[in-house]
Amino acid sequence: MITVLEPATEGVLAELAPADAPEVDAAVARAKASYSSWRALEPGARAGKLRALAAALAGHRDELATLEARNVGKPIVDARAEMDMVIETFRYYAGAPELPAGETIPATGGQAFTVREPLGVVGLITPWNFPLLIASWKLAPALAAGNTLVLKPAVLTPLTALRFAEIATESGIPDGVVNVVVGPGSTAGARLVEHPDVAKIAFTGSTEIGREIAARAAPGIKRVTLELGGKSPNIVFADADLERAGAVFGNAGQDCCARSRILVQREVLEPFMRALAQAVQAIRVGDPLDESTQMGPLISASQREVVSSFLDGEAEVAIRGRAPAGPGYWFPPTVLAPVDPGARAAREEIFGPVAVVIPFEDEAHAIGLANDTMYGLSGSIWTGDGARALRVARALECGVLSINSNTSVRVATPFGGFKQSGYGRELGPHALDAYTEVKSIFFATS
Repeated sequence: MITVLEPATEGVLAELAPADAPEVDAAVARAKASYSSWRALEPGARAGKLRALAAALAGHRDELATLEARNVGKPIVDARAEMDMVIETFRYYAGAPELPAGETIPATGGQAFTVREPLGVVGLITPWNFPLLIASWKLAPALAAGNTLVLKPAVLTPLTALRFAEIATESGIPDGVVNVVVGPGSTAGARLVEHPDVAKIAFTGSTEIGREIAARAAPGIKRVTLELGGKSPNIVFADADLERAGAVFGNAGQDCCARSRILVQREVLEPFMRALAQAVQAIRVGDPLDESTQMGPLISASQREVVSSFLDGEAEVAIRGRAPAGPGYWFPPTVLAPVDPGARAAREEIFGPVAVVIPFEDEAHAIGLANDTMYGLSGSIWTGDGARALRVARALECGVLSINSNTSVRVATPFGGFKQSGYGRELGPHALDAYTEVKSIFFATS
């Protein structure tokens, strides 16, 4: 059995029978059987189904938020905000079926035009840190484009995905269009990636697993979208608002966009550290269902061990906040400083509430440090100089950047990485490209 634990208490939330290859095959068969009718729906009818689903999710918003907060250990305030974005994502893509998507192209002897066709059955593999939110970034555009799907959530956090499938059916999504299987990546995930009737895989998770998925998908020439790890830079220039630039502990640092490398111009290093210390020590770590909680526990005991391994003495602990004692996978917000750019904590994805501070001298030095990583997902630039902000933004090897902000994700804008942070884009109009193929049609008129 798969035992689903509550990170804040270590208590059992649910026990589920794991899906293996036969269960995955059955889910793919259901998705394949429902594909022709879902694809054939008139654009307005499919849009209506997605609007009804968005409305149903809104009706269950608080239930889903509480379930997510308990299963992941995230503050309830954050979980509600995530559910709001899930609803917004479905509302946004509900407009997609009725949007024009083709082109007309001049051609000798006739008229050429393009249309975008759905892929068929798509497999979605999602992580444990933002379970339903990240799933919605894949579910909504895939359904809007006319695909059917099989979703495999992380075994640590499957509960909102299972509840989503029930709500989708209740809202009027036809049977077989949305399927959820809960099982280990080594069995259920591997079968989904290799299944001959699955046309595409969309995966969010670690770079290591992303490489394996790409290799497994290659023999079938499957379309693949990968949103992988990050070691995002937070570049703080001397003229920045130092108090605003230090927010890096959202979701207990379990975020591929976490600005865990804080690059600070040396001349303001001391005042920045004072402001950061005050902010870190004020973070309220505790019960995820308490409205005042700002940070919850880590997802599991093994993740806490991984995060703890970065406090190995290679870099000095400069700031440490507070965390509860007793049951739960608690870890206090921590800052290492100053950190050598070659240190393990400065180069590897920690995926926990541990940030490193690295001083820099000038703009060129900051750009060099920021780009000295295999990752290229996100980052922030803090400065009052607009020209410098744009110069640095163009120079950074990242897919998503914010100036004077720590946010990375908006429903209407593309999200994805450079280098080993993956390929393909989610959200915004670009996501529809990932779930369709371009078909060129020529009509002879001569």
